This record gives sequence, structure tokens and C-alpha cells, in this order.
Amino acid sequence: MIPKFNKSSSILIGSTALFLVSAAAAFKFKRLPVSTTRSKINMTTGSSSPTTTSPSLTKAEQKTGKIWDFFADGYSKSPIKDEDSYQKKLAITREFLTPQSNTLEFGCGTGGTALLHAPFVKNILAIDISPRMIEIAQEKAKAAKVDNVQFECAGIDSFQRERVKIQESFDAILGMSILHLLPNKDEVIQEVFQNLKPGGYFISSTMCLGDSSMMLVWVIAPFSWLGIAPTINSFSKQELLKSMENAGFHIEREFHLAKDKPVFLVAKKPS
Repeated sequence: MIPKFNKSSSILIGSTALFLVSAAAAFKFKRLPVSTTRSKINMTTGSSSPTTTSPSLTKAEQKTGKIWDFFADGYSKSPIKDEDSYQKKLAITREFLTPQSNTLEFGCGTGGTALLHAPFVKNILAIDISPRMIEIAQEKAKAAKVDNVQFECAGIDSFQRERVKIQESFDAILGMSILHLLPNKDEVIQEVFQNLKPGGYFISSTMCLGDSSMMLVWVIAPFSWLGIAPTINSFSKQELLKSMENAGFHIEREFHLAKDKPVFLVAKKPS
């Protein structure tokens, strides 16, 4: 059976394929050096000092981090594709944040979302596996004079492994556009549950390609195999909701415009 695609899915697949072909050519002739330094922002003063890239990243995180290093500068300069939906998600998120919130964001990218939420929380620890993404995020924080966001080069797996004593430490954990890029979605959701305080919130935005177009997964697969594109995992919205439920979460809010749009969820850990 030949799959059918709506107009927006076809445009997405075509533009993604064109982008990846161009990226493959660029990646072949110009591999960007992986950064070996990062700056750790002091949560009190906002000052920064260079430190070596965290050696705690797993091998898989290091490999994927190199891919995102290559795309980091372009990603940082790209405009938000759906500004109205993005602002809606920001507004919903802030309904569940307080000035006392200790917050974690994993897969923070270049830090845009964390910095926008900074005025509404006590502090944010924002992590990403790409050293270059983290460098850009730190530059943004310094330029904006934001001193309650700490950016660190880490993945959720290595972060959990090294900080086993942080369980039930956070009031809110954010995972934006990241769960579909992880090979162990269910394990990560369970780790998020463990790291939240009772009554805490896991706020996420996730592409559920099992409901829209598997073609995008097929298009990206060979580039992922070549190591020039991240792996994208396919699952349905119902599978995502089931994963949340299995971890122990209750869904408080849902925002989902269409099958080919991300599923935005606010999931609560019972008090």
C-alpha cells in the first residue's frame, strides 16, 4: 500500500530531503571541529569560566553531539517556524512555573526557550549533548545578562548516571522537541519522573511521526547511518501517552493542532 501524504507533510519531506542532501555535501568537505571547551555559568554572579567538555557523555551522546555541533550555528539563526504555536506553548508552560521553581531542561539546544522562561522561575539547569549548542546558549545568556540559567554539556542519560542523588530535585522538567530523537524514550520518561518532586511537571513537545508520515523517517535513515543526521524514532501520540501513563504521570494539559504538528503535553507527577 502506497502511503498518502497531505500537502504540509509533502513539503516537510521534500524540504528535509533537500536540506540533508546539501548538508551531506557540506559535511563531506568541511567537518567542523568539535569544541573542546565550554563555559559554566555561575548561578549567582552570571560570570563564566571555560572548562573542558564533559567527559561523562556516553559514546552515543558524543557521536550525536558532533552531528548537532555541525548544525548549531544555522539552527541558532533560524526563525521559529510557527511563532503563534510557540508563544502558546510558552504561555501554557508558565501556568505551571512559579518564582520558586527549580527547573531542568534537557535537549535545550541553543538555549532560547530556557532564557525566555528564566524570569518566571528560581533557576534553570539546561543541558544538551552538543558543545557548540551550549557555547551559543552561554553567549546568549551573557548578552541578555541572565544569571539564573546554567548551561551544561550533558545528555539525560549521562546526567542521570552521574547525579543519582538528584532524584525528586526539580519542580519542572522541560523536554522540547527531543523525545522523538532519543532511542530510549520510555526509559527517559521514567528518569524524568524520578527526578521530579511529587506534584512536579514534565512539559514536553514531541513529533509523533507514527501518526503523520513514516516517509520522513525513511528519508533521514540513510543520512543517520552515515552519521550526518540524527536518528528519528517513530511512535504515535497514543504510544506517547501510554509511555507517560506507564511512568506514573497524569496528563494535565494537551495542545495539538494537527497530526503533522508536535504534541505538547503537561504531565504531572502525583503528589
